[in-house]
Parts: sequence; structure tokens; C-alpha cells
Amino acid sequence: MEQGNFNDYPVLRMDAMPAVEVYIVASTEDPGGVGEPGTAPIAAAVTNAIYAATGKRIRRLPVRPEELKAT
Repeated sequence: MEQGNFNDYPVLRMDAMPAVEVYIVASTEDPGGVGEPGTAPIAAAVTNAIYAATGKRIRRLPVRPEELKAT
């Protein structure tokens, strides 16, 4: 194991980034694809992380600053 957590992980710098080719394909289909399914569980992941850090359960969105205080 080389990294223990994100703080140990070396971030790829712009000069080390390989060339990326992006193609936009014309389509008459509705928007959709790989990127959209990930948006639904983001709120649960963020509120679980808040609980792990503060011990406070967040039960509604948007998250308000006063709700982030540990109990």
C-alpha cells in the first residue's frame, strides 16, 4: 500500500496529464448517460460524512450551517 488516505495521494498535475480527446456526438436522444446516475446518492454520502465528522444526523436539504454543529 502506497497511500493511507486522500492526504497521502499525489494529485496529478497538469504537466503530467496525458492528452485527452473529447468528441461531442450529435443526437436527438434525451440527455442521459454515465454521469447522471451518480447524482442521486450524493446527498446521502455527504450527510453520512457529516454524521461521521460531527455526530449530527442531517435529515433534510439544504444543509444549514447551524445543523453542522456537533451535539
